Amino acid sequence: QVQLVESGGGLVQAGGSLRLSCAASGRTFSNYAMGWFRQAPGKEREFVASISRDGISTYYVDSVKGRFTISRDFAKKTVFLQMSNLRSDDTAVYYCAAAGSLSYYSTPSEESEWDHWGQGTQVTVSS
Repeated sequence: QVQLVESGGGLVQAGGSLRLSCAASGRTFSNYAMGWFRQAPGKEREFVASISRDGISTYYVDSVKGRFTISRDFAKKTVFLQMSNLRSDDTAVYYCAAAGSLSYYSTPSEESEWDHWGQGTQVTVSS
């Protein structure tokens, strides 16, 4: 079992930046691919980004490519989502997720592939 706690959300103006953090505890951090999802009001939860167990491979939904960067720090057992050039349609609750039982290089994106979830952190972008 792994526990995930997100932080770093808040209110930001359009065009601004935020960095989300997700601290993991419990099982071995490197055993899990890590990712971020988001859910906007009235919408289904959607995939945002993932990073492989070895931290080398990443994968993004098209709408955030070039604006968001996912990374992980093995010493701190933390995964980050650096968000830049934020837009009003980025407003959502952002969830951290962990996926086990995958190859070392996988970057999962389907919700069914993820085993553990954080409680979420709110990001609000004002226009």
